[in-house]
Amino acid sequence: MCGITGLFDTLGSRPISPELLNRMNESQFHRGPVEGDLHLEPGLGFGHRRLSIIALEAGLQPLFNEDETLALVFNGEIYNFRELRAELQGLGHVFRTPSDSETIVHAYEQWGEACVQHLRGMFAFAIWDRPNKTLFLARDRLGIKPMHYALLDDGLFAFGSELKSLLCLPNLKREIDPLAVEDYFAYGYVPEPRTIFTSAKKLLPGHTLTLRVGQPVPQSKQFWDVPFTAHAPMSEREMEEELIVRLREAVQSHLISDVPLGAFLSGGVDSSAVVAMMAGVSDKPVNTCAIAFNDPAFDESEYARQVAERYKTNHQAETVDKDDYGLIDTLAALYDEPYADSSAIPTYRVCQLARKRVTVALSGDGGDENFAGYRRHRMTMGEQRVRSMLPLALRKPVFGVLGKVYPKADWAPQMFRAKTTFEALARDLTEGYFHGVSVNNDRVRKQLFSSGFQQRLQGYRAVEVMRGYAANAPTDDPLSLIQYLDMKTYLPGDILTKVDRASMAHALEVRVPLLDHQFVEWVSGLPSSSKLRNGEGKHVFKKALEPYLSEDILYRKKMGFSIPLSAWLRGPLADSMRRAVLNPVLLDTGIFNANYLQQIVDEHLAGTKDHAVTLWSVLMFDAFLRKNGAATSPAPMAEAA
Repeated sequence: MCGITGLFDTLGSRPISPELLNRMNESQFHRGPVEGDLHLEPGLGFGHRRLSIIALEAGLQPLFNEDETLALVFNGEIYNFRELRAELQGLGHVFRTPSDSETIVHAYEQWGEACVQHLRGMFAFAIWDRPNKTLFLARDRLGIKPMHYALLDDGLFAFGSELKSLLCLPNLKREIDPLAVEDYFAYGYVPEPRTIFTSAKKLLPGHTLTLRVGQPVPQSKQFWDVPFTAHAPMSEREMEEELIVRLREAVQSHLISDVPLGAFLSGGVDSSAVVAMMAGVSDKPVNTCAIAFNDPAFDESEYARQVAERYKTNHQAETVDKDDYGLIDTLAALYDEPYADSSAIPTYRVCQLARKRVTVALSGDGGDENFAGYRRHRMTMGEQRVRSMLPLALRKPVFGVLGKVYPKADWAPQMFRAKTTFEALARDLTEGYFHGVSVNNDRVRKQLFSSGFQQRLQGYRAVEVMRGYAANAPTDDPLSLIQYLDMKTYLPGDILTKVDRASMAHALEVRVPLLDHQFVEWVSGLPSSSKLRNGEGKHVFKKALEPYLSEDILYRKKMGFSIPLSAWLRGPLADSMRRAVLNPVLLDTGIFNANYLQQIVDEHLAGTKDHAVTLWSVLMFDAFLRKNGAATSPAPMAEAA
């Protein structure tokens, strides 16, 4: 596990500044505090920071093939490297190290750009092919590991694990992308491939990018997608039995390590399932860790303790004050762009705890996306059943008009909010799901943004991100479609970003066996009715796990990894929130409607309405501006498009 960065002259072979490359590399020191190195030659520079996990003495990068015609910098783990190594040796390749990294170099030698099809793992890497003057970048299928890049005006191409490495470039324009602002306030993060800046992008999950000297930078190419290809009919029992076999194999494949390894254990279904499988294939007690909150409304530690006792794990738990709000500026430094998921705070703490005993931790991330475990999946499918009774051509004009004229009743229970119900019925599936996942819905964003900023958007709405994916989705099944949208947006943009930054801040590697691509492919082919049934998500997953986990673990109400955000912003963070949200520098960006900001601050502090999520998203945007010194106004649309 590492941090990688590099510079490439797309126009020729100009010398690369070693001082600049070193600054970029050292900005990611936290990702690889064990050792680091640079490689420079005319027109190219690679930087690498290493956290040793496999082949502790032999994995230093940049790494070369035998004749040094290929150079590699790599972040991640290749779980099938032993099998791949044997296959490549059989084809005549000679290895100099026992590291998983070297298998990538020889795989590229053998198969070229198709090498990624042979890799099982999480990865972001760059290969310099000297004879062909080619730079090849790749990112793993689900986006577990990050890759950012930028093309500067002078033809210099830069890449890095984190955006902060690119922010070392003096010629990188720091103009804020208006479309990214709209996306951020809708989703709570900036979805791929955008970053908050017009000048930088993220390489999409499951994509590669090939650059050649003297040629324009092309579009990235997709090499994998979630297939959602239906399996041959199986009985419920057959599904459950095969699921456990595949889950156990995925977990076991993720246990290769030459350093101490453990697991997060929240007490929820997903992390408990991973720990149960680990215990079944490990000859030593599993190291597990959990954080407890000193407020029962947010504390799941008792359920984590139950699983730890059942599987006799070496368990460690620490209690965190529910008012653990001192990380706002720390988070801004970690994420480099606005990021509004407040669960980043407990995630940071559990990574901090885990690192005290292990260097690698397995997590349960991906279970909700695989098996339709989110509440919004149930709600969206409930709405969709009603929508399906009438064609959109009829629903949109009838219910759209009713939604506009009917009084809004925020005070009423959800089922009685007729305005909300009419609006939901007027939407198609993608629009409805977008509305359900938005941290600030269309109505809120319209009030939040100034009229001038809305004009800059030129009609762009963040739902277009989802519409783009929906148009190319490999399924037309409604539940599978919204799972697919999650896997393209929320999973890489929020969940995996959160875990990557929080873990690497503590030099901790986190692995996600539920996102092993072979497991994801198989699960995607299960019928929707096996995932969401009678209002219960993860149906087949929970049934398969009944021999391994108690009913309390499997079937209690989902709790989530949350914090008391509303109370913080009315209590200990009230003054800080007011100063940040009404900050003249923030208002001078021209993005916000000052009157609306004042209104939501006053209403939240008075307790008449709960605007916590909106206020937090503005607060984190302000923290980003203060940390990064970004331009105080969005770039013109001609540059942002």
